[in-house]
Amino acid sequence: MYFRRYIDPYLKEWKESARRKPLLLRGARQVGKSRSIRHLGESFAYFAEVNFETRPELRQIFKEVSDVREIVSRLGTLLNIPIVEDKTLLFLDEIQACPEALHSLWAFKENMPRLHVAAAGSLLEFTLKEMPSFGVGRIRSMFMYPMSFDEFLMASGLDSWITVKNKADYQHPLSPELHQALVQQFRSFLMVGGMPASVAAWIDTHDYMQSAEEQEDIQQTYYDDFAKYSSKIDPQLLRNTLRSVVMQTGSKFVYSRVEGGYRSEEVKRALTMLCDAGIVKMVQHSAGNGLPLGAEVNNKFRKFSYLDSGLMLRILDMEMGSARPLTELILAGAAEELVNKGSITEMVAGWEIIKSLTPRTEHDLYYWENTAESTTSEVDYLLVQDLQVIPVEVKSGVTGKMKSLRLFMRRKHLLYGKRCSLENFGILEFTDAEDPLHATESKRIFIHPLYCLSTLNSLMV
Repeated sequence: MYFRRYIDPYLKEWKESARRKPLLLRGARQVGKSRSIRHLGESFAYFAEVNFETRPELRQIFKEVSDVREIVSRLGTLLNIPIVEDKTLLFLDEIQACPEALHSLWAFKENMPRLHVAAAGSLLEFTLKEMPSFGVGRIRSMFMYPMSFDEFLMASGLDSWITVKNKADYQHPLSPELHQALVQQFRSFLMVGGMPASVAAWIDTHDYMQSAEEQEDIQQTYYDDFAKYSSKIDPQLLRNTLRSVVMQTGSKFVYSRVEGGYRSEEVKRALTMLCDAGIVKMVQHSAGNGLPLGAEVNNKFRKFSYLDSGLMLRILDMEMGSARPLTELILAGAAEELVNKGSITEMVAGWEIIKSLTPRTEHDLYYWENTAESTTSEVDYLLVQDLQVIPVEVKSGVTGKMKSLRLFMRRKHLLYGKRCSLENFGILEFTDAEDPLHATESKRIFIHPLYCLSTLNSLMV
Protein backbone atom coordinates (compact mmCIF):
# COMPACT_ATOMS: atom_id res chain seq x y z
CA MET A 1 0.00 0.00 0.00
CA TYR A 2 1.37 3.38 -1.00
CA PHE A 3 0.99 6.29 1.40
CA ARG A 4 0.43 9.52 -0.47
CA ARG A 5 3.18 12.02 0.18
CA TYR A 6 3.40 15.79 0.07
CA ILE A 7 6.16 15.50 -2.53
CA ASP A 8 3.99 13.57 -5.04
CA PRO A 9 2.61 16.60 -6.93
CA TYR A 10 6.11 18.08 -7.14
CA LEU A 11 7.36 14.83 -8.70
CA LYS A 12 4.46 14.87 -11.16
CA GLU A 13 5.25 18.46 -12.05
CA TRP A 14 8.87 17.46 -12.67
CA LYS A 15 7.74 14.64 -14.95
CA GLU A 16 5.58 16.94 -17.07
CA SER A 17 7.99 19.86 -17.28
CA ALA A 18 9.38 20.66 -20.72
CA ARG A 19 12.50 22.08 -19.02
CA ARG A 20 13.07 18.99 -16.94
CA LYS A 21 16.51 18.15 -15.53
CA PRO A 22 17.68 14.87 -13.99
CA LEU A 23 16.20 14.65 -10.51
CA LEU A 24 18.15 13.95 -7.33
CA LEU A 25 15.93 13.12 -4.35
CA ARG A 26 17.81 13.75 -1.12
CA GLY A 27 17.05 12.81 2.47
CA ALA A 28 17.79 10.39 5.29
CA ARG A 29 17.57 6.64 4.91
CA GLN A 30 14.10 5.05 4.99
CA VAL A 31 12.03 8.24 4.76
CA GLY A 32 10.30 6.96 1.59
CA LYS A 33 12.41 8.35 -1.26
CA SER A 34 12.58 5.16 -3.30
CA ARG A 35 8.92 4.30 -2.77
CA SER A 36 7.81 7.73 -3.99
CA ILE A 37 9.86 7.46 -7.16
CA ARG A 38 8.58 3.93 -7.79
CA HIS A 39 5.05 5.28 -7.37
CA LEU A 40 5.84 7.94 -9.97
CA GLY A 41 7.20 5.17 -12.19
CA GLU A 42 3.75 3.60 -12.33
CA SER A 43 2.65 6.49 -14.57
CA PHE A 44 5.27 5.64 -17.22
CA ALA A 45 5.11 3.02 -19.93
CA TYR A 46 8.36 1.55 -18.59
CA PHE A 47 10.19 1.77 -15.28
CA ALA A 48 13.85 0.73 -14.99
CA GLU A 49 15.43 0.64 -11.55
CA VAL A 50 19.12 0.27 -10.77
CA ASN A 51 20.12 -0.18 -7.12
CA PHE A 52 23.87 0.21 -6.76
CA GLU A 53 23.92 -1.47 -3.34
CA THR A 54 22.03 -4.62 -4.33
CA ARG A 55 23.47 -4.73 -7.89
CA PRO A 56 27.09 -3.59 -7.37
CA GLU A 57 28.14 -5.14 -10.69
CA LEU A 58 26.23 -2.40 -12.52
CA ARG A 59 28.64 0.20 -11.17
CA GLN A 60 31.20 -1.03 -13.65
CA ILE A 61 29.15 0.25 -16.57
CA PHE A 62 29.39 3.82 -15.31
CA LYS A 63 33.08 3.39 -14.53
CA GLU A 64 33.89 2.15 -18.04
CA VAL A 65 31.51 4.19 -20.19
CA SER A 66 31.01 7.95 -20.38
CA ASP A 67 28.53 8.06 -23.29
CA VAL A 68 25.09 8.05 -21.64
CA ARG A 69 23.45 6.54 -24.73
CA GLU A 70 25.77 3.55 -24.47
CA ILE A 71 25.10 3.37 -20.71
CA VAL A 72 21.35 3.31 -21.38
CA SER A 73 21.75 0.65 -24.05
CA ARG A 74 23.70 -1.64 -21.72
CA LEU A 75 21.33 -1.10 -18.78
CA GLY A 76 18.29 -1.80 -20.94
CA THR A 77 19.80 -5.07 -22.11
CA LEU A 78 20.82 -6.22 -18.62
CA LEU A 79 17.50 -5.24 -17.03
CA ASN A 80 15.48 -6.46 -20.04
CA ILE A 81 13.47 -3.23 -19.95
CA PRO A 82 13.19 -0.70 -22.80
CA ILE A 83 14.78 2.58 -21.79
CA VAL A 84 13.14 5.00 -24.19
CA GLU A 85 13.01 8.77 -24.13
CA ASP A 86 9.59 10.17 -23.07
CA LYS A 87 8.39 6.67 -22.12
CA THR A 88 10.75 5.32 -19.46
CA LEU A 89 11.64 6.49 -15.97
CA LEU A 90 15.23 5.44 -15.23
CA PHE A 91 15.73 5.29 -11.46
CA LEU A 92 19.28 5.16 -10.08
CA ASP A 93 18.87 4.20 -6.42
CA GLU A 94 21.54 4.32 -3.68
CA ILE A 95 23.53 6.38 -6.15
CA GLN A 96 26.05 7.40 -3.49
CA ALA A 97 27.53 3.90 -3.91
CA CYS A 98 28.54 4.81 -7.47
CA PRO A 99 30.05 8.32 -7.69
CA GLU A 100 30.55 7.85 -11.43
CA ALA A 101 26.77 7.49 -11.87
CA LEU A 102 26.23 10.58 -9.76
CA HIS A 103 28.67 12.49 -11.92
CA SER A 104 26.96 11.23 -15.10
CA LEU A 105 23.63 12.89 -14.26
CA TRP A 106 24.70 16.16 -15.87
CA ALA A 107 25.49 14.28 -19.09
CA PHE A 108 21.90 13.00 -19.30
CA LYS A 109 20.73 16.61 -19.33
CA GLU A 110 23.13 17.47 -22.15
CA ASN A 111 22.85 14.36 -24.31
CA MET A 112 19.48 12.71 -23.52
CA PRO A 113 17.32 15.58 -22.24
CA ARG A 114 14.02 13.82 -23.02
CA LEU A 115 14.84 10.78 -20.89
CA HIS A 116 13.36 10.94 -17.41
CA VAL A 117 16.21 10.19 -15.00
CA ALA A 118 15.72 10.20 -11.24
CA ALA A 119 18.23 9.30 -8.57
CA ALA A 120 18.10 8.88 -4.80
CA GLY A 121 20.40 7.77 -2.07
CA SER A 122 21.23 7.83 1.59
CA LEU A 123 24.28 9.63 2.97
CA LEU A 124 24.43 11.45 -0.36
CA GLU A 125 25.80 14.64 1.13
CA PHE A 126 29.10 12.95 1.99
CA THR A 127 29.64 12.04 -1.66
CA LEU A 128 28.45 15.43 -2.91
CA LYS A 129 30.95 17.23 -0.69
CA GLU A 130 33.70 15.45 -2.56
CA MET A 131 32.24 16.73 -5.87
CA PRO A 132 32.12 20.52 -5.32
CA SER A 133 31.23 21.34 -8.93
CA PHE A 134 28.68 18.58 -9.29
CA GLY A 135 25.88 19.22 -11.77
CA VAL A 136 25.69 22.99 -11.37
CA GLY A 137 22.61 24.13 -13.28
CA ARG A 138 22.00 20.67 -14.72
CA ILE A 139 20.44 18.81 -11.78
CA ARG A 140 17.13 19.34 -9.98
CA SER A 141 17.37 18.51 -6.27
CA MET A 142 14.39 17.85 -4.02
CA PHE A 143 14.46 17.12 -0.31
CA MET A 144 12.36 14.55 1.50
CA TYR A 145 11.66 13.92 5.18
CA PRO A 146 9.62 11.51 7.30
CA MET A 147 5.85 11.76 6.99
CA SER A 148 4.22 14.91 8.34
CA PHE A 149 1.17 14.89 10.59
CA ASP A 150 -1.06 15.59 7.56
CA GLU A 151 0.49 12.62 5.74
CA PHE A 152 -0.10 10.54 8.88
CA LEU A 153 -3.77 11.55 8.78
CA MET A 154 -4.00 10.66 5.07
CA ALA A 155 -2.51 7.25 5.78
CA SER A 156 -5.20 6.84 8.45
CA GLY A 157 -7.94 7.65 5.94
CA LEU A 158 -8.76 10.99 7.57
CA ASP A 159 -8.49 13.23 4.52
CA SER A 160 -11.72 15.03 5.40
CA TRP A 161 -10.22 16.12 8.72
CA ILE A 162 -7.32 17.72 6.85
CA THR A 163 -9.71 19.61 4.58
CA VAL A 164 -11.67 21.01 7.52
CA LYS A 165 -8.71 21.89 9.73
CA ASN A 166 -6.84 23.58 6.90
CA LYS A 167 -9.82 25.89 6.34
CA ALA A 168 -9.85 26.99 9.97
CA ASP A 169 -8.15 30.21 11.05
CA TYR A 170 -7.73 32.43 14.08
CA GLN A 171 -11.21 33.91 13.75
CA HIS A 172 -12.84 30.58 12.86
CA PRO A 173 -11.65 27.79 15.18
CA LEU A 174 -12.56 24.14 14.82
CA SER A 175 -15.48 22.52 16.57
CA PRO A 176 -14.56 21.28 20.07
CA GLU A 177 -15.23 17.70 18.99
CA LEU A 178 -12.86 17.77 16.00
CA HIS A 179 -10.28 19.67 18.03
CA GLN A 180 -10.19 16.95 20.69
CA ALA A 181 -10.07 14.21 18.06
CA LEU A 182 -7.10 15.88 16.36
CA VAL A 183 -5.29 16.25 19.70
CA GLN A 184 -5.60 12.51 20.23
CA GLN A 185 -4.33 11.79 16.72
CA PHE A 186 -1.40 14.11 17.33
CA ARG A 187 -0.52 12.18 20.49
CA SER A 188 -0.45 8.99 18.42
CA PHE A 189 1.73 10.74 15.83
CA LEU A 190 4.26 11.66 18.52
CA MET A 191 4.50 7.99 19.47
CA VAL A 192 4.52 6.50 15.98
CA GLY A 193 6.55 9.21 14.29
CA GLY A 194 6.70 9.67 10.54
CA MET A 195 8.97 6.88 9.31
CA PRO A 196 6.81 5.07 6.71
CA ALA A 197 7.57 1.58 8.09
CA SER A 198 6.49 2.65 11.58
CA VAL A 199 3.33 4.31 10.23
CA ALA A 200 2.51 1.18 8.21
CA ALA A 201 2.80 -0.96 11.34
CA TRP A 202 0.49 1.42 13.20
CA ILE A 203 -2.09 1.48 10.41
CA ASP A 204 -2.09 -2.32 10.23
CA THR A 205 -2.22 -3.08 13.96
CA HIS A 206 -2.85 0.09 16.00
CA ASP A 207 -0.27 -1.37 18.35
CA TYR A 208 2.47 0.99 19.49
CA MET A 209 4.73 -1.97 20.21
CA GLN A 210 4.61 -3.01 16.56
CA SER A 211 5.63 0.49 15.53
CA ALA A 212 8.40 0.41 18.13
CA GLU A 213 9.86 -2.73 16.57
CA GLU A 214 10.06 -1.01 13.18
CA GLN A 215 11.65 2.04 14.81
CA GLU A 216 14.29 -0.14 16.46
CA ASP A 217 15.17 -1.69 13.09
CA ILE A 218 15.51 1.75 11.49
CA GLN A 219 17.60 3.06 14.36
CA GLN A 220 19.91 0.06 14.11
CA THR A 221 20.28 0.77 10.38
CA TYR A 222 21.44 4.29 11.21
CA TYR A 223 23.97 2.90 13.67
CA ASP A 224 25.17 0.45 11.03
CA ASP A 225 25.71 3.39 8.68
CA PHE A 226 28.06 4.96 11.23
CA ALA A 227 30.42 2.01 10.84
CA LYS A 228 30.75 2.76 7.11
CA TYR A 229 32.63 5.95 7.97
CA SER A 230 35.06 4.51 10.50
CA SER A 231 37.95 5.72 8.33
CA LYS A 232 36.70 9.30 8.69
CA ILE A 233 35.36 9.44 12.23
CA ASP A 234 34.94 7.25 15.30
CA PRO A 235 31.53 5.52 15.04
CA GLN A 236 31.24 5.60 18.84
CA LEU A 237 31.66 9.38 18.76
CA LEU A 238 28.77 9.59 16.28
CA ARG A 239 26.64 7.37 18.50
CA ASN A 240 27.47 9.32 21.67
CA THR A 241 26.83 12.62 19.89
CA LEU A 242 23.45 11.45 18.61
CA ARG A 243 22.52 10.28 22.10
CA SER A 244 23.48 13.72 23.45
CA VAL A 245 21.36 15.45 20.75
CA VAL A 246 18.37 13.48 22.02
CA MET A 247 19.11 14.27 25.65
CA GLN A 248 19.63 17.99 24.94
CA THR A 249 16.55 18.39 22.74
CA GLY A 250 15.08 21.87 23.11
CA SER A 251 18.19 23.32 24.75
CA LYS A 252 21.36 25.01 23.60
CA PHE A 253 23.76 22.21 22.74
CA VAL A 254 26.67 21.84 25.16
CA TYR A 255 29.57 19.95 23.59
CA SER A 256 31.06 18.87 26.92
CA ARG A 257 27.95 16.81 27.69
CA VAL A 258 28.85 14.28 25.00
CA GLU A 259 30.17 11.18 26.75
CA GLY A 260 33.73 10.05 26.08
CA GLY A 261 35.78 13.14 26.86
CA TYR A 262 35.94 14.27 23.24
CA ARG A 263 37.23 17.69 22.27
CA SER A 264 34.68 20.28 21.11
CA GLU A 265 36.09 20.24 17.57
CA GLU A 266 35.58 16.47 17.38
CA VAL A 267 31.97 16.80 18.54
CA LYS A 268 31.36 19.62 16.06
CA ARG A 269 32.62 17.39 13.25
CA ALA A 270 30.34 14.58 14.40
CA LEU A 271 27.37 16.97 14.45
CA THR A 272 28.20 18.10 10.92
CA MET A 273 28.21 14.50 9.73
CA LEU A 274 24.90 13.75 11.46
CA CYS A 275 23.39 16.82 9.78
CA ASP A 276 24.84 15.76 6.42
CA ALA A 277 23.27 12.32 6.90
CA GLY A 278 19.91 14.08 7.25
CA ILE A 279 19.11 12.61 10.66
CA VAL A 280 19.84 15.76 12.70
CA LYS A 281 18.77 19.35 12.02
CA MET A 282 20.58 22.40 13.34
CA VAL A 283 18.49 25.26 14.71
CA GLN A 284 20.55 28.45 14.52
CA HIS A 285 20.42 31.41 16.86
CA SER A 286 19.47 34.66 15.13
CA ALA A 287 19.28 38.15 16.55
CA GLY A 288 15.99 38.46 14.67
CA ASN A 289 16.36 42.17 13.93
CA GLY A 290 15.39 41.86 10.28
CA LEU A 291 15.80 39.94 7.06
CA PRO A 292 17.43 37.67 6.19
CA LEU A 293 17.43 35.87 9.53
CA GLY A 294 20.67 34.13 8.61
CA ALA A 295 22.54 37.44 8.44
CA GLU A 296 22.68 37.71 12.24
CA VAL A 297 23.51 34.17 13.31
CA ASN A 298 25.40 33.62 16.55
CA ASN A 299 27.36 30.40 16.11
CA LYS A 300 27.97 30.08 19.85
CA PHE A 301 24.31 29.25 20.33
CA ARG A 302 22.91 26.23 18.50
CA LYS A 303 20.25 23.65 19.12
CA PHE A 304 19.94 20.31 17.36
CA SER A 305 16.84 18.22 16.67
CA TYR A 306 16.68 14.54 15.86
CA LEU A 307 14.81 13.49 12.73
CA ASP A 308 11.75 11.81 14.20
CA SER A 309 9.85 11.63 17.49
CA GLY A 310 9.36 7.86 17.27
CA LEU A 311 13.08 7.27 16.74
CA MET A 312 13.83 9.66 19.58
CA LEU A 313 11.72 7.52 21.92
CA ARG A 314 13.55 4.41 20.76
CA ILE A 315 16.94 5.92 21.57
CA LEU A 316 15.70 6.96 24.99
CA ASP A 317 14.41 3.45 25.55
CA MET A 318 17.23 1.39 23.99
CA GLU A 319 20.20 3.49 25.08
CA MET A 320 19.10 4.90 28.42
CA GLY A 321 15.96 3.08 29.45
CA SER A 322 14.28 6.42 30.08
CA ALA A 323 11.45 6.58 27.54
CA ARG A 324 8.63 5.60 29.90
CA PRO A 325 8.08 9.04 31.59
CA LEU A 326 7.89 10.74 28.20
CA THR A 327 5.68 7.98 26.81
CA GLU A 328 3.27 8.40 29.73
CA LEU A 329 3.28 12.16 29.18
CA ILE A 330 2.42 11.73 25.49
CA LEU A 331 -0.34 9.19 26.00
CA ALA A 332 -1.93 10.28 29.26
CA GLY A 333 -0.52 13.64 30.35
CA ALA A 334 -2.56 16.82 30.30
CA ALA A 335 -2.11 18.88 27.14
CA GLU A 336 -0.45 21.67 29.12
CA GLU A 337 2.07 19.27 30.64
CA LEU A 338 2.84 17.61 27.31
CA VAL A 339 3.66 20.88 25.59
CA ASN A 340 5.43 22.66 28.43
CA LYS A 341 7.44 19.73 29.80
CA GLY A 342 7.83 17.57 26.74
CA SER A 343 10.59 19.10 24.60
CA ILE A 344 9.60 16.52 22.00
CA THR A 345 6.75 18.83 20.94
CA GLU A 346 9.18 21.66 20.24
CA MET A 347 11.31 19.30 18.17
CA VAL A 348 8.31 18.02 16.19
CA ALA A 349 7.08 21.59 15.61
CA GLY A 350 10.37 22.50 13.93
CA TRP A 351 10.25 19.49 11.64
CA GLU A 352 6.58 20.11 10.80
CA ILE A 353 7.53 23.65 9.75
CA ILE A 354 10.23 22.24 7.46
CA LYS A 355 7.89 19.62 5.98
CA SER A 356 5.26 22.25 5.15
CA LEU A 357 7.66 24.20 2.93
CA THR A 358 8.56 23.50 -0.70
CA PRO A 359 10.81 20.44 -1.16
CA ARG A 360 12.67 22.20 -3.95
CA THR A 361 15.20 23.63 -1.52
CA GLU A 362 16.70 22.88 1.88
CA HIS A 363 15.37 25.14 4.61
CA ASP A 364 17.01 26.51 7.76
CA LEU A 365 15.48 26.91 11.21
CA TYR A 366 16.17 29.82 13.55
CA TYR A 367 15.44 30.64 17.18
CA TRP A 368 16.16 33.56 19.50
CA GLU A 369 17.70 33.64 22.95
CA ASN A 370 18.32 36.68 25.11
CA THR A 371 22.10 36.66 25.48
CA ALA A 372 22.42 40.11 27.01
CA GLU A 373 21.07 39.33 30.47
CA SER A 374 21.51 36.64 33.09
CA THR A 375 17.82 35.69 32.93
CA THR A 376 16.86 33.11 30.34
CA SER A 377 14.45 34.22 27.62
CA GLU A 378 13.98 32.17 24.48
CA VAL A 379 11.67 32.11 21.49
CA ASP A 380 11.54 28.65 19.94
CA TYR A 381 11.36 29.61 16.26
CA LEU A 382 11.52 32.69 14.07
CA LEU A 383 9.53 32.74 10.83
CA VAL A 384 9.21 35.25 8.01
CA GLN A 385 5.78 36.25 6.73
CA ASP A 386 5.07 39.13 4.39
CA LEU A 387 8.64 40.42 4.94
CA GLN A 388 8.09 40.49 8.70
CA VAL A 389 9.79 38.49 11.44
CA ILE A 390 7.19 36.43 13.31
CA PRO A 391 8.26 34.89 16.65
CA VAL A 392 6.80 31.46 17.44
CA GLU A 393 6.67 29.83 20.86
CA VAL A 394 5.70 26.23 21.46
CA LYS A 395 3.84 26.68 24.73
CA SER A 396 0.46 26.05 26.30
CA GLY A 397 0.47 28.57 29.14
CA VAL A 398 -2.06 31.34 29.57
CA THR A 399 -1.39 34.90 28.43
CA GLY A 400 0.61 35.96 31.47
CA LYS A 401 3.18 33.19 31.07
CA MET A 402 4.49 34.11 27.63
CA LYS A 403 7.27 36.31 28.97
CA SER A 404 9.85 35.43 26.33
CA LEU A 405 7.47 35.98 23.42
CA ARG A 406 6.33 39.30 24.84
CA LEU A 407 9.91 40.37 25.50
CA PHE A 408 10.96 39.62 21.93
CA MET A 409 7.97 41.49 20.53
CA ARG A 410 8.83 44.46 22.72
CA ARG A 411 12.54 44.43 21.85
CA LYS A 412 11.87 44.20 18.13
CA HIS A 413 8.79 46.45 18.21
CA LEU A 414 6.54 43.81 16.72
CA LEU A 415 2.75 43.75 16.76
CA TYR A 416 2.34 40.04 16.07
CA GLY A 417 3.54 36.70 17.40
CA LYS A 418 2.35 33.11 17.34
CA ARG A 419 1.95 30.46 20.01
CA CYS A 420 1.75 26.81 19.00
CA SER A 421 -0.03 24.61 21.49
CA LEU A 422 -2.64 21.90 21.86
CA GLU A 423 -5.32 24.58 22.10
CA ASN A 424 -7.82 25.48 19.40
CA PHE A 425 -7.28 28.45 17.10
CA GLY A 426 -7.61 31.81 18.81
CA ILE A 427 -6.23 35.32 19.33
CA LEU A 428 -4.85 36.95 22.47
CA GLU A 429 -4.79 40.74 22.44
CA PHE A 430 -2.84 42.98 24.82
CA THR A 431 -1.08 46.31 25.06
CA ASP A 432 2.52 46.88 26.10
CA ALA A 433 3.26 50.24 27.67
CA GLU A 434 6.98 49.42 27.71
CA ASP A 435 7.18 49.37 23.91
CA PRO A 436 7.77 53.04 23.02
CA LEU A 437 6.77 52.61 19.38
CA HIS A 438 3.49 50.80 20.10
CA ALA A 439 2.64 51.77 23.69
CA THR A 440 -1.07 52.26 23.00
CA GLU A 441 -1.54 49.88 20.07
CA SER A 442 -3.11 46.48 20.43
CA LYS A 443 -0.67 43.61 19.99
CA ARG A 444 -1.77 40.12 19.01
CA ILE A 445 -0.57 36.62 19.72
CA PHE A 446 -2.20 34.12 17.39
CA ILE A 447 -2.83 30.68 18.88
CA HIS A 448 -2.03 27.97 16.35
CA PRO A 449 -2.72 24.28 17.11
CA LEU A 450 0.24 21.91 16.87
CA TYR A 451 -1.86 19.58 14.76
CA CYS A 452 -2.21 22.30 12.12
CA LEU A 453 1.42 23.34 11.64
CA SER A 454 1.09 22.69 7.91
CA THR A 455 -0.68 26.08 7.69
CA LEU A 456 1.57 27.97 10.12
CA ASN A 457 3.53 29.64 7.33
CA SER A 458 0.59 30.24 5.00
CA LEU A 459 -1.95 31.52 7.55
CA MET A 460 -1.23 35.22 7.70
CA VAL A 461 -1.50 37.34 10.81
